[in-house]
Amino acid sequence: MGFRLSKLYTRTGDEGQTGLADGRRIDKDHPRIEAMGSVDELNSVLGMLIADLQAQELSSICAALAPVQHRLFDLGGELAVPGHDIIGEAEVQELEALIDSYNADLEPLKNFILPGGSRCIASAHLARSVCRRAERRYLSLASEEAVNQQARIYLNRLSDLLFVIARTIARLEQTPEVLWQSKPKPQA
Repeated sequence: MGFRLSKLYTRTGDEGQTGLADGRRIDKDHPRIEAMGSVDELNSVLGMLIADLQAQELSSICAALAPVQHRLFDLGGELAVPGHDIIGEAEVQELEALIDSYNADLEPLKNFILPGGSRCIASAHLARSVCRRAERRYLSLASEEAVNQQARIYLNRLSDLLFVIARTIARLEQTPEVLWQSKPKPQA
């Protein structure tokens, strides 16, 4: 890797535009930049989840999530270079295998689950909800431009994985999941 950032500010974005890796300049609120920002935010939240898991010695989940951070960085690269696809069917299948593996050890879901119970569980749910937003931003871009459909599917599966991981953390921590309780109906 020969290129290094020696100066962090360039002043080229001061007018509200930013550059893509292919040299084009687009507005900072363009759907492509929104998608890139959401994927970057997801990667940051995922990093916090991994740090929380390491502190709780849940290393098996950390090992499963660490490669996901790299794939999200790849996805950001895809978005920076329109027409360059990195995420493929194999990456989607890896997530599906993880979902199936974790889900096999969980009790069947009978209620809606709220984020909470422990910091790690809540962090997994936060990552899941940020992932859903990244997927929505990706879909907004897809309504305007051609995008990698496997990357779209990857984001969808990743949110499913994060939900299953939140439930797995609860099981491993032996922390009861926070079950949704509907508002009581008024007495007549």
